[in-house]
Amino acid sequence: MIAQPKASHFVDGQYLEDASGAAFDVLFPGTGEPIARLHAATPAVIDAALASATRAQAEWARRRPVERGRVLARAAQIIRDRAEALAQLETLDTGKPVQETRVADWPSGADALEFFAGLAPTITGETIPLGGDMVYTLREPLGVCVGIGAWNYPSQIACWKSAPALAMGNAMVFKPSELTPLGALQLAEILVEAGLPAGLFNVVQGAGAVGAALVTDPRVAKVSLTGSVATGQKVYAAAAAGIRAVTMELGGKSPLVIFADADMDSAVGAAMLANFYSAGQVCSNGTRVFVERAALPAFLDRLKARSEAIVMGDPRDDTTQMGPLISDAQAAKVAQYIATGHAEGARLVTGGTVQGRFVPPTVFADVTDDMTIAREEIFGPVMAVLPFDTEPEVIARANATPYGLSAGVFTRDISRAHQVIAALEAGTCWINTYNLTPVEAPFGGSKLSGVGRENGRAAIEHYSQIKSVYIGMGPVEAPF
Repeated sequence: MIAQPKASHFVDGQYLEDASGAAFDVLFPGTGEPIARLHAATPAVIDAALASATRAQAEWARRRPVERGRVLARAAQIIRDRAEALAQLETLDTGKPVQETRVADWPSGADALEFFAGLAPTITGETIPLGGDMVYTLREPLGVCVGIGAWNYPSQIACWKSAPALAMGNAMVFKPSELTPLGALQLAEILVEAGLPAGLFNVVQGAGAVGAALVTDPRVAKVSLTGSVATGQKVYAAAAAGIRAVTMELGGKSPLVIFADADMDSAVGAAMLANFYSAGQVCSNGTRVFVERAALPAFLDRLKARSEAIVMGDPRDDTTQMGPLISDAQAAKVAQYIATGHAEGARLVTGGTVQGRFVPPTVFADVTDDMTIAREEIFGPVMAVLPFDTEPEVIARANATPYGLSAGVFTRDISRAHQVIAALEAGTCWINTYNLTPVEAPFGGSKLSGVGRENGRAAIEHYSQIKSVYIGMGPVEAPF
């Protein structure tokens, strides 16, 4: 079970190794076995990546958008042609079940490349008549962009960030999480095979020090981070020192509101998807499940039965529905939250027994708003169920959080659904479903959950800038 890449980094169109960088092992979360050994980027590697990106970006920006789009479309097709091998690698890298990585990770990345490939030629400026004079606008690339990825959806995130960046004529230097570094190297290789000029998508490995060096380099025009709020605050501050553009997709403690008139089977299924998919390691998860009191007994009965039927095991097994957490440290963190839930008086409905990196679907009922498990992001398969009585009450309680990434509402009353969603303070919302994130739709949060948007046409705004050109059609009039 070896997934050793050709080298640790991908710079200027080829693999690059610098063994003087600190070595680190990549572990398969399912067993803890090492599957690869990489080296963190040295200052020389970082400089080479940024230098090649700076050089290549200028020529890339001059290309017709349709030409840039063709490269991205070819890359999307290569990903689809290699779907099974990429899914297996993603499972080794992340520990997610292969039945999940076959449909949710690289496929979403391919969709993003294809979407922005088609969108690129449609992005144009406008003309603004001013009587005799006029103004026209140009939408230009920013330059060299830095992407910093998270470990829960490493390959998808690499595609989500690189697709709009490259489509708009930028270059990108991407640093994946040191826990899941393998997929981004595959993407770099695929993009070059698809015809992307050398230097436009570089991958450098390492932890926070490497990210900090990238974020503060004067050659960098924009930073896009997916990660925790704490990391986002540090990166945002560092980027701000250089007045760099930023996109921050951070964490959350999102509400899922279920009214008594909802289709209860669908609501239970959505609550499970919003807490147990990817072993709960999803930033947009609806981990505060508010259930109208009249529906609470039926909801908990169905939820318990269905949660206990989830098949846990080796993520490489086709029948496994839920795998391990990413690391021992993450499992220990989740175990501590479960212990805190007990200590603060929440009632355990199911789960709660941590075995190594494996945490079963865990549900707490009788949760109150002030409990730790209702306030802090756990990033594991732990659901907090909270009863409510009235619509105004649940809206106020749902919004009583510093986060604002996502929210969901289940009800058959469509007027109520729209009214409640409009009142919830979150950037990405669902009605009668949860956690569907098609690349056509913008994705991102408010409050501490981030700034900017991934995906959709909205992403173009964050990887480009507008230049206004005033054209004088007559003599210049001056008062002196």
